[in-house]
Amino acid sequence: MSRPRDSVRLVGLRARGRHGCLPAERELGQEFVVDATLFLDTAPAAAGDDLTKTVDYGALAVRLVETVEGEPVDLIETLAERLAAVCLSYDLVEEAEVSVHKPAAPIPLPFDDVVVTIRRGRA
Repeated sequence: MSRPRDSVRLVGLRARGRHGCLPAERELGQEFVVDATLFLDTAPAAAGDDLTKTVDYGALAVRLVETVEGEPVDLIETLAERLAAVCLSYDLVEEAEVSVHKPAAPIPLPFDDVVVTIRRGRA
């Protein structure tokens, strides 16, 4: 199956989580920022102006935030996998790209952001 040309993007979704390898990260938590791109065919939704034929990005945002706020993990790579699984749980989504930003990562040097981006599709 070829990758759909259409996408729905949710950019800059913020949530507080307790992910990280250091005890202070688990105790204090920090803000994470999520970008998610869902690849799907949006033509049926557009043709009928029908929300049920696409992904409700409001509902998606709630589920992604619940995941970030949920069970802590050591690695943002693991968090990204969990978020991609949420995206792929929508039957219409054929592929998802998820970026997890950790702008307050414990790095003792000046930096702007740490980002892990993954792309996952249906098996």
